[in-house]
Amino acid sequence: MTDSASTANHSPPKPPGLRERMRATVRAEVVEVALRLFSVQGFDRTTVDQIAAEVGLSRASLFRYFGTKEDIVLVGLEGNGRQIGEALAARPDEERPWVALRRAFDALVRVNEEEPEQTLSLLRMLQETPSLRARHFEKQLKWQEQLAPDIARRLGTSPDLPEDPRPSALVAAALACLDAAATGWVACEGAVPLAVLLDRAMDALTE
Repeated sequence: MTDSASTANHSPPKPPGLRERMRATVRAEVVEVALRLFSVQGFDRTTVDQIAAEVGLSRASLFRYFGTKEDIVLVGLEGNGRQIGEALAARPDEERPWVALRRAFDALVRVNEEEPEQTLSLLRMLQETPSLRARHFEKQLKWQEQLAPDIARRLGTSPDLPEDPRPSALVAAALACLDAAATGWVACEGAVPLAVLLDRAMDALTE
């Protein structure tokens, strides 16, 4: 392969175009406005029409950016899933799957603890709103699908083997520990670090 061909194959990714950047800007503004209204009025008492009016969009236009009102709150979770997946893939191959999962959560824990008041408010709203909890569960199922193949590889098996539920079981248990730690973190108003609570939750399953 020539140098020019090699360079072409390793060229940097194309930056997002103007339309993508504008879309990202509008989405970010909608999220900011919506979270402010939710914190003041509550999730259920805040309407999509109110959010759209404050941002300067029609109701129909807002739904072109977000499928549901719940998605406005949970939009960041898809990125969190990818972040955990990338962190898991970067862990040493010889690391035990449970340890690798715990360490893969570190990046997410750090982000949450950088803005504790905002994150605690968001988690509290999520825990208190049934429709948000349901959507959150749906997104975590997607996280499980993303993480299970790497855990299967570490176990020397395949996530597609119905007779070997270990990869899915380990990921589901780890995500349940993450949820339990988040619930405890909200309950204690952040007095105990989220990382400590997560360690306690995950260590409980290895005793």
